[in-house]
Amino acid sequence: MRNYRFDRLEIAGSLGDLGTLLPLAIGMILINGLNAAGLFFTVGVFYILSGIYFGVTVPVQPMKVIGAYAIATGLSAQQIQASGLLIGAFLLLIGVTGAITLIGKYVPKPVVRGVQLSTGTLLMAEGVRFMIGTSRFQVLKNAAEPYLYLQAFGPIPIGIIIGFAGGLVTLLFLNNKKFPAGLLLIIGGTLIGVLLGKTGILKQVSLSVGFPKVLPFGFPTSADFSYALLILVLPQIPMTIGNAVIANVDLSREYFGEHSKKVTYGASCISMSLANFLSFLLGGMPLCHGAGGLAAHYRFGARTPGSNIIIGSFFVALAILFGKHALGIVYLIPMSVLGILLLFAGSQLGLTILDVEDRKDLFVVLMILGITLATNLAAGFIAGILVAYMLRSEKLSV
Repeated sequence: MRNYRFDRLEIAGSLGDLGTLLPLAIGMILINGLNAAGLFFTVGVFYILSGIYFGVTVPVQPMKVIGAYAIATGLSAQQIQASGLLIGAFLLLIGVTGAITLIGKYVPKPVVRGVQLSTGTLLMAEGVRFMIGTSRFQVLKNAAEPYLYLQAFGPIPIGIIIGFAGGLVTLLFLNNKKFPAGLLLIIGGTLIGVLLGKTGILKQVSLSVGFPKVLPFGFPTSADFSYALLILVLPQIPMTIGNAVIANVDLSREYFGEHSKKVTYGASCISMSLANFLSFLLGGMPLCHGAGGLAAHYRFGARTPGSNIIIGSFFVALAILFGKHALGIVYLIPMSVLGILLLFAGSQLGLTILDVEDRKDLFVVLMILGITLATNLAAGFIAGILVAYMLRSEKLSV
C-alpha cells in the first residue's frame, strides 16, 4: 500500500470531478428513471477497481453525449441501458483486438491537445452556467439552485454569490496542503445545503440497506437497441475515443510518468467496457474515463489511487446504505459549488496546450476548439485529424 495515500489532499482530489458526475447522474435518475442504487454502486466499483489496477488516479465520468441527449429528450431507462451494452461491446472489441492502439498511433499530438482544450473549455462554460443557473438541468427544474429555498440575495442570484465566494476560496487554498481547496468547497457547500436546503430534503435521507437489483428494468427490446445504436452510440464513439481514451492516456502519462504504464489505449477500452456491462446489469448510466476528470482530480490534490478508493468507497456505501434515498445526500451540494469545480478543472485541462509552439499545430488546436463550440467534440476530433494530416504538406500554410 506504499503507493496509496489517504490524506487530506487525496480526499480533496477525489472530490474534484463531482461537478461533471453528479449533475448528469441526478438528471438521469430523475428524468430517465435510472436506478439510483445501481448507478452509484457501479460508479463506486469502477472507481475502486480501476484505481487498483492502473495504480494511479483514474477518472470515472458519465458518457456526456448519451447523458445529455437522454436528459434533454427524456429517453427511457431501457434505451439508455441498451446504449451502455452496445458501447461496452464496441470498446471491448477495439481494446482486445488492438484496433484502438492502431488508431491512437496515428492521431497527431495537436489533435490530442485540441481535444483537451475543447473539453476544458466546455467544462469551464458549463461551470459558469451552473453558477448563473442556466444549465440544462437547472432549466428543466426551473430554478438556479433547485434544492435551496433561497434563490437570490436582493437582485443577485444566490448561485453567483456562492460561486464568487467559492472561487475566491479556491484561488486562496488551491495549493494549500493543510486546507485543500476541494475539501473546503465540498464541506462549505454541504453546510450551505444543510442551512439553506428546502424543507424535507434531509427527511429524504434514511437508511435502506441492500444491494442493487440485477436488470431492474428487464432486458431492452430490439427496438431499444436499434434506437440506441443510431441516436446515442454512434455520436458517442468519436468523443469516447478522442477524450476518454487518447487524451486521457496522454494526460495520465504527463502527470504520472512511468507510474501510469498500465494506462494504455487497450486497457482503458477494456476497463470502460467492463464498467458498462456492470452498469447495464444494475440499471446505471454509461460510464467512461476522461481527460477532464483526470485534470479535475489532479488539480485538487489527487496523486495516487488512494483517491479512487476514497471516492469509490463513498459511492458504494451510498448505494448499499441508502439505496433510492441516496439522492437526499447529493442534493445538499449546491449547483454553484459543482460549477466552481468544473471551472477550475477545465482551466487545468486547457493549459495542456502550453507545449504547442508550431504555428500549424496551434491552428489545428484552435480549429478543433472552434468546430467543437459550433457543433460537438466528435466533429472537432474527426476534422482535426483530417486537417492535421493535410497541413503536413509544405504547399499549405496558415
